[in-house]
Amino acid sequence: MGKKKLQQYKDIDSYKNLFQFTYEEIQKGIHYKGNWAEKYFKNDNPITLELGCGKGEYTLGLARKYLEKNFIGIDIKGARLWRGATTALEEVLKNILFIRSPIELIGDYFSEGEIDEIWITFPDPHPKTSRIRRRLTSPRFLRMYKNILRSKGIVHLKTDNQLLFNYTYELLNELNLEVIFHTRDLYQSGIDDDVLLIKTFYEKKYLKDNIPINYLKFRIDNV
Repeated sequence: MGKKKLQQYKDIDSYKNLFQFTYEEIQKGIHYKGNWAEKYFKNDNPITLELGCGKGEYTLGLARKYLEKNFIGIDIKGARLWRGATTALEEVLKNILFIRSPIELIGDYFSEGEIDEIWITFPDPHPKTSRIRRRLTSPRFLRMYKNILRSKGIVHLKTDNQLLFNYTYELLNELNLEVIFHTRDLYQSGIDDDVLLIKTFYEKKYLKDNIPINYLKFRIDNV
């Protein structure tokens, strides 16, 4: 392992804005579960969660813009999270933290109704039929989200992948869930919402290659 990566792992262990819990700690009950706003953020502001946040570009963009809200980014890749956590510390952003964990374990990190919004930004589409259950908008994941979202909480999906967008849109209609807004070409949709103009590295690359960005905004209260 290179010196740079070794240093990153040392940083991760010392960063106060990046959490990674052992299996034993999870089994004993995570200290902050149900209390992130009170015990970490020290306020009662709403919490927005980004799943598969990578280097935290989107989470950081939201945290910079909305200082009156709290933001949490989750990813399994430590090196990616190191970048996001480092930037947050450098900019002294106190309304943001990161968690290193598989997304399947979010129920171990958050209590019922603890999250106000969820962002899913450019996830792996898992195109093979045999891997549908791994899509972050599959029914099993939607049920996980419902358990931690407040009533009428919102889920956002941004993706360059038409298959994933079509799958999700059709599933929402099949389950009779509320679609608030949808478009297969976000930047030609005319929507007037500058939150959507926060662009990740890959999003900029897709746009440069003339690949349209799909967007869905929906609620899952009835899933």
